[in-house]
Amino acid sequence: MSQFIFKMPDLGEGTVEAEIVVWHTKPGDVVKEDQVIVEVMTDKAAVEVPAPVSGRVLSISGGPGDKLAVGSPLIVFDLDGAGTSPDAASSPEAAPAAGGAGAAGPAAVPSGAESGRGPGAANGGQSPVAGRVKASPANRRRAREAGIDLSTVVGTGPGGRILSGDLMAIGGQTPAASSVAVPDTTEIKVIGVRRVIAERMSEAKRTIPHFSYVEEVDVTELESLRAHLNSKIPRGEPGLTYLPFIIMALTRTLRSFPQCNVLHDAARGVLVRHAAVNVGIATQTPDGLKVPVVRNAQSRSLGDLAAAIRQVSERARTGNATRDELMGSTITVTSLGKLGGIASTPVINAPEVAIIGLNKAVERPVVLDGAVAVRRMMNISSSFDHRFVDGYDAAAMIQALKDLIEHPATIFIP
Repeated sequence: MSQFIFKMPDLGEGTVEAEIVVWHTKPGDVVKEDQVIVEVMTDKAAVEVPAPVSGRVLSISGGPGDKLAVGSPLIVFDLDGAGTSPDAASSPEAAPAAGGAGAAGPAAVPSGAESGRGPGAANGGQSPVAGRVKASPANRRRAREAGIDLSTVVGTGPGGRILSGDLMAIGGQTPAASSVAVPDTTEIKVIGVRRVIAERMSEAKRTIPHFSYVEEVDVTELESLRAHLNSKIPRGEPGLTYLPFIIMALTRTLRSFPQCNVLHDAARGVLVRHAAVNVGIATQTPDGLKVPVVRNAQSRSLGDLAAAIRQVSERARTGNATRDELMGSTITVTSLGKLGGIASTPVINAPEVAIIGLNKAVERPVVLDGAVAVRRMMNISSSFDHRFVDGYDAAAMIQALKDLIEHPATIFIP
């Protein structure tokens, strides 16, 4: 037998370890070169790792949520088994798995099988089907979030496809009978993007003294301009939102407040001031919050800016954003859209020193020139790193931003 040990690759950017998110293969499977075998998560992004060779999988190291150091054994292949069928590869005569923490051989017993509560027991005592697991993207995500290894689940759908009911059965739940007791709790392992979000948020709140400042802004004129420009857009083309206008205004404002377009290099004890405004767009995705980046926003036209925002946000939401697209922001803008509420306290996206939050725009009565008038109002909620941005400067910056937004023609003055 000719074995090939594939080690956790160096994923760049100083990465020393990566977390296993989900395996796309299991011991006994025959995989082809360049076939995706595992998804891992670094502190920067999720990465799909392809097989470097063709062969039969002898063992894998680690399960969802486990972290492996760069250079440690990740998966072991039998190169002589490249042409072996999955059924033959998973037979009892297959070679035993190589040792190592978290490794599981072809004959490994699924968790809970000893007590009769494993996947086989939950599905009539059958065994999992060898070969590539058949499941919809939604069920793959449910399994990942619940820490369930799909290779241990018996699918009751056509061709062994895993259905939602099969996943519910693993947790002791069944979708059929109202008389069946439903567990009071469900444990969800914190892994992948959610783990990274949790760690970054905790670190930001623990190390950064946040100074929050909220200001109301009259966006009546901005809404009028936006509606006029949207009326000129061909039918079927996406319309303009407030976001490109406000980001363009932000780039103009930062000319006078460059101390807010800064990254704090804590290791060297320096502030790195940037001439380019690389705006992070906080984006809600099925995997959690991601911050894709629109680079050189200060040099873009309104249309170009709007297109770039749509592009990076959509790529983040669909999981197609590259690592570079999720790195390098110098200031972040976050918006909850229609759920924006009255005010919020956004958490700074370290190592940045400022974040701008947009709340919901609503029409309400205000006093204008001594009379009550209906105006479209929106609050801007901002947070600053008080170690490096004084409260006065933070307030002055938001006031300058407000002035541009309330007189939108000035946004386009060079």
